[in-house]
Amino acid sequence: MACLLLAALFVLLAACAPSPPAGPLSYDLPARPVRDGEAPLHVPPTMSGDTQFELMGLTAGMTTVIGSHADWPAKGQFVRLRVAVTNTARTTALFDARHQVLVASDGSTSHPSEDAMLIKRQPANVDLGSSVRLEFDLWFDIPKEAHPTALRAFGGGTLTDLADDHSVDIPLSTGA
Repeated sequence: MACLLLAALFVLLAACAPSPPAGPLSYDLPARPVRDGEAPLHVPPTMSGDTQFELMGLTAGMTTVIGSHADWPAKGQFVRLRVAVTNTARTTALFDARHQVLVASDGSTSHPSEDAMLIKRQPANVDLGSSVRLEFDLWFDIPKEAHPTALRAFGGGTLTDLADDHSVDIPLSTGA
C-alpha cells in the first residue's frame, strides 16, 4: 500500500512540474537601447566560413569621431556599424576587423578607418576561441554623398579558405 501511495505521489508531482520549453534552449540576453543617431538593424545572422555575423546597429553622417585622447574629422562622413561575431568552429579563428569592407550604393567600397578604430579603441585582430562571441564597432570614413548598403564580411581563415579570400555581402536593411 505504501508503495502504491508513493507511486501516486510521484506521478502527481511529475504532472505539476513545468513542461520543458518548445524548441532549442537559448540565452536570455537583455535588450539594450540604441545609441544617439543609431538605427537598429534587423538582419538575420549570416555565416562567412566558420564565423557568424550579426549586424546590430548603423549610424551614418557623423562628421567627427571623439575619443578619450583625440578628436578626428571625417574626410567625408563616418559610418559606425555595430557587429557581433561568433566563432562556430571547434578551433580558434583569427578574426581581422580591418579586412571587413563597407559597400556603398554606387558600388564603391571602404575598409575600416584606422584612425577612427584606434580613437574609439576597437579591435583590429582578435583570436576568437571556439564558441566565442565578440561585439564591437566598425568605423568607416566614406564619401559624404555615399549611402552604405552592405557589409562584405570576411570571417577569418578556415581549413578550406586559409587566406580568408571568401566573403559574404550582408545587406544593411533596417527591416522597416
